[in-house]
Amino acid sequence: MMPPTLYENRLSGEGLDRLFRQARTFSAWLPDAVPTAILKEIFEIARLGPTSANSSPARFVFLTTAEAKSRLLPALSPGNVEKTQTAPVNVIVAWDNEFYDKLPELFPHADMRKVFAGNQALIHETAFRNSSLEGAYFVLAARALGLDCGPMSGFNKDKVNAEFFPNGKWQVNFLCNLGYGERSKLYPRNPRLDFDEACLVL
Repeated sequence: MMPPTLYENRLSGEGLDRLFRQARTFSAWLPDAVPTAILKEIFEIARLGPTSANSSPARFVFLTTAEAKSRLLPALSPGNVEKTQTAPVNVIVAWDNEFYDKLPELFPHADMRKVFAGNQALIHETAFRNSSLEGAYFVLAARALGLDCGPMSGFNKDKVNAEFFPNGKWQVNFLCNLGYGERSKLYPRNPRLDFDEACLVL
């Protein structure tokens, strides 16, 4: 007999469709604005995802005005300019190089700050890996709340860092356009690897 949790606790088919099976990466957007209250709700959900030692190094910068977007555009690859200009919100998913200063608050039952302080290689590895995880949680949280996402590379990280984080404390990981996607302008979904191509069971 299969454990009941395999059936009783799994997400509905509709939920799986919204998060994965019917979700797409959007490049064209409806003009509807995304309220700041929704941005806060996305973060409140995404922040609950696990990170190493609850380090939570990700930081999110929401560009919602034409003026703010204009600061980002010079750093973009040409193919990413229009999709970014027309998205209701551009999100800079970044990490904090001094995330470990928050560890006494976030991980109070052990002194993890001393593990990181002064160890630049470990700081970078932990911040990059875990902010990437948190960026993925952010995408799923946004989808769960009915929004669409366009996560992307295709930018000059040095230009983004110089424009938005000149003191070097934060550093960009990736960008994500956010809003309500124009589904009629989607291309067919690209293929994915099969289980036997990408997985091993040992």
